[in-house]
Amino acid sequence: MMRNNVQQQQEFKDSALKMISLCSLIIVGVVETKSTIEPCNSSQACPSLLSYLLPWDSMLSEIATRFNVNVSDIMAANSAFPITASCGNEIVRAGSTVKIPATCQCVDGIRRSVSAVYRVKASDTLESISEGYGALVTADQIRSFNKGVPLMDGDVVVIPLPCSCMKNQNNGESAVYMSYVVQKGETLGSVAAYFGTTVSDLEFVNGLGQPTVLPGDILSIPIPACSSATLNWYNENLIVPNGSYALTATNCIKCTCAPQGLKMQCFPSGMDVPCYNLRCKGSNLAIGDEHLEYSNAGCNVTQCVYRGHRGGKILSSLINSSYLQCPDNKSSSGATCWQPSAPYLADPFVLSPGPSPSLFPLPVSEAALMTHAYNYDYDHERRLHLFSLICRMLHLLFPMLLLCFLI
Repeated sequence: MMRNNVQQQQEFKDSALKMISLCSLIIVGVVETKSTIEPCNSSQACPSLLSYLLPWDSMLSEIATRFNVNVSDIMAANSAFPITASCGNEIVRAGSTVKIPATCQCVDGIRRSVSAVYRVKASDTLESISEGYGALVTADQIRSFNKGVPLMDGDVVVIPLPCSCMKNQNNGESAVYMSYVVQKGETLGSVAAYFGTTVSDLEFVNGLGQPTVLPGDILSIPIPACSSATLNWYNENLIVPNGSYALTATNCIKCTCAPQGLKMQCFPSGMDVPCYNLRCKGSNLAIGDEHLEYSNAGCNVTQCVYRGHRGGKILSSLINSSYLQCPDNKSSSGATCWQPSAPYLADPFVLSPGPSPSLFPLPVSEAALMTHAYNYDYDHERRLHLFSLICRMLHLLFPMLLLCFLI
């Protein structure tokens, strides 16, 4: 009798262990990744960034087509210069991280970037499409956004990419938000340290109840930025994230965001485009130039600064300032002393001899985008996140349940 009881207990424990293990595998398989959802009710869009980890070697032009942006936009976001006609043929190696500029729109009540579209090939699956976009979007999100599209060869699907605006502010300062996919082995602390922010800041921005992230989760990272809001520009508002630059005035002017003090600096781009009015009236200083003169009180600084553009005319003005201390007397041009600055990207554009398999998106009209956007199921995504949270909690309870069965 004693032996039968022991045998029954052992069989019960084995069955319980198998059941818990099976349930654990099922729950792990259905857990959805977390991402920040920013509600919105405004039609106004904002600039944002995507941190894109390349799944395979790709030409720069292929990456641009994949996300429906220009090669020059990617070059500017990654502070790569000069821009030439051959840049699009440069191959970026798999595993490189590239910042992708994205327009963050208000789509059916939440912030999303819906500029990227993709033409389905016969060999595609939703999972392979998700992989091609660096896991910035899940297979289920593509399916939910494109309801009614059977995913047949030749079909066109919209790729709903994550983004945030947060009024382009963080702790009262200008910021551009970048969507970042958490990688294996990373913690919220390591991500915060890498991007020069704090754990508490990331918790607040992403609405995290605890400092815990898992591989595949998507975080909104505030990137400090320079804004033209206080520079008295004519009919132009520009915001440039640190480590990037922006081309304006029909590509005649390049504006960078200096890491020290987050000060906007604009000067002639040097690109092969017709540009006029690059000098301040009544001086020999070009936009971005400054001239220093010593005085008994210290030094006087004269700067030629960019003021926006009107039609085909570039606007500028002279600013005179006095300082107690100044460097040696000099006249310098930003067009010749600009240095690339990309603090968290190491040589993103490196030539690779490997082949370049790629996705082939197809631009669609704004009307088509709005049709897809209208079909997006916001409640479905919220249910997915709630279900994900419940699954995570259950998964954490399994070890305790197992212990109870074994005692």
